[in-house]
Order: sequence, then C-alpha cells, then structure tokens
Amino acid sequence: MEGIRDPREQLLDLEPYDAKGVAADVMLSSNEHPFNVPAEIIARLSDRLESFDFNRYPDPTARKLRELIAQANGLDATEVLVGNGGDELIFNILLAWGGLGRKLLDLPPTFAMYGIDAHVTGTEVVQIPRKDDFFVDGDAVLERLGQGDIDIVMISHPNNPTGSLTPETLLIDILNATDALVLVDEAYFEFSRHTMRPHMQRHPNLVILRTFSKAFSLAGLRVGYLLGHEDVIREIMKVRQPYSVSAFSQWVAATVFRERVVFQQGIRELIRNRDRLLHGLSNMRGIEVFPSEGNFVLFRVEHASALWRDLLHSHSVLIRDFGRAPGLEDCLRVTVGSEAECSKFLEAMSDVLSARRESRIMTGAAARATDERA
Repeated sequence: MEGIRDPREQLLDLEPYDAKGVAADVMLSSNEHPFNVPAEIIARLSDRLESFDFNRYPDPTARKLRELIAQANGLDATEVLVGNGGDELIFNILLAWGGLGRKLLDLPPTFAMYGIDAHVTGTEVVQIPRKDDFFVDGDAVLERLGQGDIDIVMISHPNNPTGSLTPETLLIDILNATDALVLVDEAYFEFSRHTMRPHMQRHPNLVILRTFSKAFSLAGLRVGYLLGHEDVIREIMKVRQPYSVSAFSQWVAATVFRERVVFQQGIRELIRNRDRLLHGLSNMRGIEVFPSEGNFVLFRVEHASALWRDLLHSHSVLIRDFGRAPGLEDCLRVTVGSEAECSKFLEAMSDVLSARRESRIMTGAAARATDERA
C-alpha cells in the first residue's frame, strides 16, 4: 500500500517548537546558568560513579528526590511530583485537566509551551493578552473566569520572556475566583524569591512548578517538579510516563538539592549581573528595557532581528529574537551570563548601535549631497 494516512487534524497547522540550536562564543539565548555544577559536587558524583547501576530502570516516582523536595517545602512526598523538566509536567497537566471540550486560560506574551501543549492535547486556548507593560490584565482575567468554563490557568511567575511578576494579591484573587487548576510557574523562583507556596493549604486548586534547569545548572539533565495537593498529584500521575526521569538525573538532582546552599553565591552573582544588564541597556539610546525578576532581560529596539543577526555574525553573541512574536514585536531577550559574558554583550551592543548611527549619518549626508546636486 502506498502513502500514509494523515495525522490528527489538530496537528496540521501546528509548527514544531524551534529551540534555535545556533552556536556562538557567548551563549545568552536559553536562560541557562552560565556555570557548570560546582567542582566539589562533580567530584562527589565521580567518586560514586563506578557503583552506579546503569543497568537498572529508574525509580518510577523518584521517591528519594521527592522526599528531599517535600522536606524543604514543609510538605509530604505525596504532594510532590518530579518530571523530565518543567515541559513534561506542563504537558501532563494538560493531559489530565485539558483535552477536547476543555479550556486553558493563557496570558500572552508568555511561555510558548502552554499554548503549544494545549493545541497538541486538543485543549481550547482562551487568551487574555497582557497590558502594554506586560503585566497581567487582572480585571479582564477575573471577568473571564467569572464565566465558569475555564479548566486550567497557567501563569508564568516571573513571566518568561518579559520578566514581570504577577502581584500576589491578584494571584490570590484568581485562586478564589475559580475552581480551575491554577499553575503558577516558578521556574525562576530562585532569582525572584517570590513564591505562592504559603497559599497551598488554603487553595487546593494551586499547583506550583519549579525546575533544576536555571539556578542549579542542570538544564542538560531535564529535571523539574510540581508542588500540589495530594489528590491533584495523584491525577497527574495517571497520565505521566513511568520512567520519564532517568536514574542518573534523579541521582544528580538529589545530590545538587542536598548541597543547594553551594549555589547561593552564584545566584547572587547572577542577580548583580542582571542589574548590570538592566543599567547598561537603559543607558543606550533607542533601547526600551523592561524590569526583570528572572535570569534574563527583555528589551525593545528598532529592527530587532537585524540587530540579533549583527550580534551573532559580527560578535559571536547569541541572544533570543522575539522580534516577530505577537505582542513582542521588536523585542530581544538576553540571558544573564557571567560577568565576562555580560561585558561582551554590552560591548557588542554598543558597537552595533554605534555602527547603526554612523550608517544613518552617512546615508543622510549622501542624500543631502544628492539633493544639492539636483
């Protein structure tokens, strides 16, 4: 038989997520930690590597890691779920609470995977766009929730890629206004220090997402986790893949979590570097900078995609181009890197913007000369 039948109709117009795997000397595009896991932790892992059971399947529920996370958050292990990065957990939530006939309330511009995973699972997406300053339109959100047909709400806090926090009072109002499952995505919690964890007991519809990918240098191992009520976690476990988090990832993440105090100095350094980026970009003509509570900074500049190319090709500095994304027109996002990387980025930005100004001056002079000859 020739040919193959079409996939599900819902996928026909969906473009695969493009992670932009471009190489550069200075990589500031994916909100990764600029430094590897500290040497003392790597040494401790290396000492035990020969005895690691690579031949055995992993613990399907990552029990030891869940217990560590639960203890640190004053919870029971049954209120924690570990996944293959935050992305898998977002997808699992949509598998459990979404689907045909169900609705996700999305607040763009925000993390694209919310909408993409909703589309894949057949979940209808209801969008309430953010305001011009990228803060949530609280009145519009509460009014829409009042209709009573929303099943899931996803709120990035702080929001990726804009960096803005949602006021805690508004998050509480949202939790009180709906029986929908409300995911507060705290992937950048270690940089913002703002969390909804104290409100879990009073709000059974609250689920919190965190990750080891940002502050703990484990983006390459893909480990994330949810905090939620036991009955919610139980429902999500029904749809998750049983061995989605490898034994190696569980082992390394547990070791890192036990020694997480070692990362505090690096987190403080990144916050200082973030402030430096905010200050440096704010002092450049033609740049609109948005405040950030994450490990990244969003800014708007004329002809953003062209500037992105100039940074990459002329200076080997890679940042994230959102210039054509709805609601983020002419916006770029730079990850907070090491002190040296931030210096390289700011120097490259200054060079590119200076070259632009000189080009405009030369173009203007040539135009005036042409007019005079005419």
